[in-house]
Amino acid sequence: MKNLTEFESRKLLKKYGFSLPKAKLAKDAFSAAAFAGKIGYPVVLKIMSPDILHKSDFGCVKTGIGSPSEVHVSFSNIIKNALAHNPGAKIDGILVEETLRGTEVIIGAKQDPQFGPIVLFGLGGVFVEILKDAAIRLAPIQRADAEEMISEIKGKKLLEGYRGAKPINLKAIEDALLKASKLIVEHPQIKEMDINPLFAGEKRAAVGDARIILK
Repeated sequence: MKNLTEFESRKLLKKYGFSLPKAKLAKDAFSAAAFAGKIGYPVVLKIMSPDILHKSDFGCVKTGIGSPSEVHVSFSNIIKNALAHNPGAKIDGILVEETLRGTEVIIGAKQDPQFGPIVLFGLGGVFVEILKDAAIRLAPIQRADAEEMISEIKGKKLLEGYRGAKPINLKAIEDALLKASKLIVEHPQIKEMDINPLFAGEKRAAVGDARIILK
């Protein structure tokens, strides 16, 4: 079994047409700050290591970074936290990423030992774990299936412009579900994939974080 880093996962997702934020893998704080200046603050920094899956649980993700000095401090702290959690971790670098905005949803896919490839959709972040509010289908799915999956979750109101908020582009979420379905069917070596969160907004649904585990 092999865990792909988010940077490696992004390469595969890009081939399938997923919307991705501007990002660059930095080996040191100086190049990280230089790229952050190009894409504009605030930015997000994330450890890239196949040995650290749940990055945010161990202080290996920093958001809302607003200046070069903050980049340098955060870069150092992330490396320190990563090695404190796993001293032997292989560290590929730190991903510098533009800050995304939108409603957080999750798209998951896996090879079920009994049913084969399946896809999952629900509210993202901690909501999928706390509320257990998700829709599941066997892959491959069609657009009608994707529409039904979105309609099934209890949190759909949050996607429709709840209390004056602007409605989400549901077609962009459907497109992402169809791409995930195609990917898991065409790559049976993928044991599990999570895109959590997928930031869904008025115009697009962009990948905020991705995790792929190979068999």
